Amino acid sequence: MSFTKSVIYPANPNTVRGASTKLSTSKDKIVYANGKTIVIRDLKDPAASYVYTGHVHNTTVARISPTGFYCASADASGTVKIWDTIGEDKILKGEYKVLGGKINDLDWDGESKRIIAVGEGRDKFGHAFMFDTGSSTGDIIGHSKTVNAVSIRHQRPFRAATASDDVTVGFHHGVPFKYASTIRTHAKFVQDVRFSPSGDNFASVGSDARILIYSGTSGETITEITNNSHTGSITACGWSPDSKTLMTVSADSAVKLWDVEASKLVTTWSLGPGIDNQQVGGTWTEGDEIVSLSVSSDLNIFDKRVADKPSRIIRAPQKAVTAALPTGSGTFLAGTASGRMLLFSAAGEASHVGGDGHLSLVTSLSSGKDGKAFSAGFDDRLREIDGPTFTPASLSTKSQPKSIAVGGDGSVFLAEINGLEVVRDNQKTFELSTSFTPSAIDIHGSLVALGGEDAKVRLYDWDGKSLKETGLLEGNRGPISAIRFSPDGTMIVSGDSSGKLFLFDAKGRKLITSRWAFHSARVNSIQWTSDSRHCATGSLDTDVYVWSVEKPLKKIAIKNAGLGGVNVVFWLEEDGKKGKLVSSGADACVRVWDVVFHA
Repeated sequence: MSFTKSVIYPANPNTVRGASTKLSTSKDKIVYANGKTIVIRDLKDPAASYVYTGHVHNTTVARISPTGFYCASADASGTVKIWDTIGEDKILKGEYKVLGGKINDLDWDGESKRIIAVGEGRDKFGHAFMFDTGSSTGDIIGHSKTVNAVSIRHQRPFRAATASDDVTVGFHHGVPFKYASTIRTHAKFVQDVRFSPSGDNFASVGSDARILIYSGTSGETITEITNNSHTGSITACGWSPDSKTLMTVSADSAVKLWDVEASKLVTTWSLGPGIDNQQVGGTWTEGDEIVSLSVSSDLNIFDKRVADKPSRIIRAPQKAVTAALPTGSGTFLAGTASGRMLLFSAAGEASHVGGDGHLSLVTSLSSGKDGKAFSAGFDDRLREIDGPTFTPASLSTKSQPKSIAVGGDGSVFLAEINGLEVVRDNQKTFELSTSFTPSAIDIHGSLVALGGEDAKVRLYDWDGKSLKETGLLEGNRGPISAIRFSPDGTMIVSGDSSGKLFLFDAKGRKLITSRWAFHSARVNSIQWTSDSRHCATGSLDTDVYVWSVEKPLKKIAIKNAGLGGVNVVFWLEEDGKKGKLVSSGADACVRVWDVVFHA
């Protein structure tokens, strides 16, 4: 057995309402932060996207050097990492602790040699250094509060502009970088500052909804764009490749294009009312695509020739994927820690499941009759999904649900912290009080397997009206965290919080093997192939394993399959000889692996 990497569907950026999220570009790629990862997303070919996982703290910003060979990424601890963008290994070139607090932004000079990082700090709010040695290359001073953005003029003589919460723009000459002047044109927080590609001008925008244009060499104020300006805080700006047009995005849910020389509005795109449509980030790619970021984490792609709406919207999980379910023909559902549910197409494009969904973490998904699916969440609700939308059917559970399974008669079995409930047609039909805390459940035919936090699996017979206990499976060393019948119903796999897996004979009630024991932390997900010969598991230890029933010691180990832990695994397709295995988890990225069972 063997595996190869197939494609990755990356997460969308982190967002905070009212705060600027930094997006950057390199050719047809956009670069941004999510959790502890850095995403390089190719807008032309999603399969060519890359996710960097080298940080141990939450990341904040990343920018690729003008040469395209290196990426500088920063995190909340004040650390900057420099790594290769060429090659599969993405080798780390340097790691520097440059600030005493979170880094909000950084930028490269035009020679790809020097970097300025800015943000929060104790003794300083900015630092200029050489990318290869980390040695200082000037002083970034002049601010009394957190610095939100920095931009470096790519042409000589080098200049640097910084934007701060102290409502000023700092201007520095270089190199080495030296403080030149403080520009006091804003009345509130300055959110972003950007030099034009030509270096002739730079722009600043802020919470006062003002747009200022300055000389790129002297720092003198040239003009303020006032006509038809935004009605909310402007969080980001970006220049067109020809340096003639400026893009701004705002909390008023609008994206605007400005003719800088004429100081007039060219185009306005309104994303509609609602907090989710407030714009918190934006950039203009070298390929002339305009990208904005909504609070909802949607990436909006605009075409200058279409003035009424985005030409396309890239949707993806923003928070950890906590539950998933294949829905046929290469499509699948993914539930997240934020309560959002997404439907992925066979091409990997995601859309939000419509209707009233969950208000908090989605704990479990299971397929029902007629193509419908059921979901349970930490909002103590059971909901029904029909195609791309939630149906009005919704039921309040007695206690917090941890796992669900759907029987052949349409009954939904919910393992909850205070017992077990059975629901049919949105009505409770049976309730079982337990002396233990249920933690995982599955059903095949009339046989129900219920795992508990007492490390035992109890078997029940379901007659359509009530449950009768018929067996007990023991061997696990910790609370049962995942349980799954084989498709033919002859076997049961139970995984526990210690990472151990036990394969049982479902009818004989006896242990088949306990040698599936290579996980080192909680088993979060188990999924069989359709022929009941192989089983995939995902764990908190970040690994995915594929096990063989016929040869228990034969396995595939996919190490470090997901930063922070793998929460879900499932087969997108398989035919007994090969298959496509999907995994996802804490880093919110969805990865596809090509698995070969037999050579």
